[in-house]
Amino acid sequence: MKLFQQMMLAPVAAGMMISPASAEVIKLDVVDQYTSQDQVTSITQFTDVRPTDWAYQALSNLVESYGCVAGYPDLTYRGGRSMTRYEAAALLNSCLDRVTEVTDEIRKLQSEFKEELAVLRARVGSLEAKTAVLEAQQFSTTTKLNGEVSFVLGGVPGYRSRDVKADGTAFNYDMRLNFDTSFSGKDLLRTRLRAGNFSELPFGSSSSLYKLDKAETTDSAVELDRLYYQFPVSKEVTVTVGPKVRNTEMAWIPTAYRSGILDFFTTAGAPGVYNKATGAGVGVQYQSNGFIAGVNYVAQEGDSTESGVFDSDGALNLMAQLGYRASNWGVGVGYRYGTEGTRPRTYNGFRGANGALLDNQSSNGVSVNAYWQPSESQAIPSISAGYGYNAVSGRPGTTDATDSQSWFVGLQWTDAFVAGNAAGVAVGQPANAEDLDDALMLEVFYKVQVTDNISITPSVFYVSNDAGQRGNASEVGGVIQTTFRF
Repeated sequence: MKLFQQMMLAPVAAGMMISPASAEVIKLDVVDQYTSQDQVTSITQFTDVRPTDWAYQALSNLVESYGCVAGYPDLTYRGGRSMTRYEAAALLNSCLDRVTEVTDEIRKLQSEFKEELAVLRARVGSLEAKTAVLEAQQFSTTTKLNGEVSFVLGGVPGYRSRDVKADGTAFNYDMRLNFDTSFSGKDLLRTRLRAGNFSELPFGSSSSLYKLDKAETTDSAVELDRLYYQFPVSKEVTVTVGPKVRNTEMAWIPTAYRSGILDFFTTAGAPGVYNKATGAGVGVQYQSNGFIAGVNYVAQEGDSTESGVFDSDGALNLMAQLGYRASNWGVGVGYRYGTEGTRPRTYNGFRGANGALLDNQSSNGVSVNAYWQPSESQAIPSISAGYGYNAVSGRPGTTDATDSQSWFVGLQWTDAFVAGNAAGVAVGQPANAEDLDDALMLEVFYKVQVTDNISITPSVFYVSNDAGQRGNASEVGGVIQTTFRF
């Protein structure tokens, strides 16, 4: 008997506890009636079979799937009594006939679709071979690689700092490679490598008003840019800790304006709070029903045994945040305390040997941000606004940071002219020293989404009263930024 027939008959044979000695004697005409009855099509046709019977599911499968269970003329199954050999033979014959019919149908189908089945077998074999190669050569079962490379062509004609002339058009790059590892599917160990060849002025320095979000200065050397571990301790609470982590990556910046061009606008107009401090740090964030609350701590010099992660000389940043995020709007307030060695980003007015780092000073920054974006309309832009105030205390040293305030308003259109593209305009005032005329910043961009992985963003911007230039000059600049994501 073939294996398939054996498998089909096994459940039946298991239930046929034939006991000739104790079996009730049944006349041959009764067996004839038993075998000649039409096969039942549903287990419910038996009047003496109940769902609570231990073999109910097995009988149901045999009847409804294979049609090889017969009963007695009175529509009873009599599952509790012994069977005669005649009854067993009749039942086995009924099942064998049904199995033969099914087998014949399968053979016909196999013959009819033999060409298609051959193609499928070949494809399955090819996929198995490729899968074996991938498993043998894969980088890791827990780590995924993703990256971003930006080409930036641009300049600021006429730009002259106090010491450097930087008015040429440059072609630079910024490369980021993320190795994202997850051990549970909910946690994240991020390792980021980064390289860039931007000059400090005008695009690469964090104290420059022309600082670009994508611009970093590594002299084309590959550096470890991020290293942190993020994991949930509950459904609402997430903890992040690492020797190289950024405070804004452990918080939420409440804005819908995301040009990715001038760095000032990526801080939502509050560079004193969202100052992108990076170093050894830890953060806790709570999210539930739209409410967001968090606190994080970053020591920019935390890798130095001379200062460490708890000494004020370690450039310590303590940030706290409270906000609410709905489907198409959000609002948040933030606070940051910074010790000596920290900086309020894109500050207009720092002078001296230490550039934008606080010297013998500390700062307390607060911010209020809100945004709204339409749910469907492409004609109406999202609206984002932010305000920040930064109070500086302590005796000024080689820098002369003072109390300052900043603000911004940004409009952004999604699917601008073409689905997938975006356009925006933003205006704002960077943090400004009290003894200087207020600076003004303006940015206009149009992002062309060439493919899912490639975008090209031309942008033009204007900065007035830049204290970093000779004579507090005002200049117009522009870039064409091409970004590849993979």
